[in-house]
Amino acid sequence: MSAPGSVERSEFPWWLVAILALCAWLGFLIWRDPVYSDLFAIVVRGVWMTVWVTLASFALACALGLLIAAAQLSRYRVLREVARFYVQLIRGIPVIVILSYTAFVGVPALVGAYNGVFAAAIEAGYLPAVAVRDIDLIWRAVFALMIGYAAFIAEIFRAGFLSVGSGQVEAATALGLRRSQVFRLIILPQAIRVVLPPLGNDFIAMIKDSALVSAIGVADIAYMGKVAATNNFRYFETYNIVAFLYLVMTLGLSLALGALERKLRRKDER
Repeated sequence: MSAPGSVERSEFPWWLVAILALCAWLGFLIWRDPVYSDLFAIVVRGVWMTVWVTLASFALACALGLLIAAAQLSRYRVLREVARFYVQLIRGIPVIVILSYTAFVGVPALVGAYNGVFAAAIEAGYLPAVAVRDIDLIWRAVFALMIGYAAFIAEIFRAGFLSVGSGQVEAATALGLRRSQVFRLIILPQAIRVVLPPLGNDFIAMIKDSALVSAIGVADIAYMGKVAATNNFRYFETYNIVAFLYLVMTLGLSLALGALERKLRRKDER
């Protein structure tokens, strides 16, 4: 009997060949077919917006998720309960609902609260008044994705922190290191190696979920595809292009993530 994992290592990736062939066929159509070329010129305008929203949202979600994970492992029960409440609440709500709530409920409520609390300063000219339309839809989308993904990323960080042996923490404490030093010098460097692969998977998932921001009018790939299809009634060709662009981005990142995981696994085996 072959060793576990040997079949996976020896199998030729025909699935990858099939996907690359599909991408090559769509790329050829975009290059040679005038209909595909014209539609591609429209849809591709949303690539930068998709990349920007994903990068900004993921960076903020990682920062917030790290804080929430630290709060879940805090010595203070209040922080642990608040962090757990946030994680369980947000993980139980679809991203599209969080997006709509943030854009059309949360932001107007915050703007109203700001204008009410600082009404005197605004009337005196010390602070500017803010209207709901002043808050760009792009930033509403970014904060919504941050809120939604921070709950999942917090669990990834928490699992990474818990993977560090308690003996190392106790030894560092016995040497006189403060809790902040133990976290920064002992726990965090080791946890990063553990959390990188799942963080990469979440980043790929966020690229796909970023298509939801088209629902509130952010001009990403999905939104530009909807505009092109509505104007030209070429739904088949348009959504072939939309799928092609998302596939190229996610497949490239998946292959890079797989290479990173293999590299980390080889280091651990040494």
